[in-house]
Amino acid sequence: MLRTTSKNNHLPTYAIVELLMRLEQYDNGIGSYKDHRLKRAEVLVKTTGGVISFPETLIMQQFENPDLINDNLLLETISTFKPIS
Repeated sequence: MLRTTSKNNHLPTYAIVELLMRLEQYDNGIGSYKDHRLKRAEVLVKTTGGVISFPETLIMQQFENPDLINDNLLLETISTFKPIS
């Protein structure tokens, strides 16, 4: 299980959930948020469908100014999704 540590408490979880909801338009197998952990500048997010990696900067951009996130950024992110086998 992925563990949230005090090191990543500054990340707004709801921004991660919002990004997952946006990604569902490309792949509804991603599933719902379960947990996340920070690994360097990357955030590994465990969902009901698998694991996906987000740059920490993308999560903060979703929090601060989501309109700047375009389809290309979302497609790059979805390419990191690893479904549950």
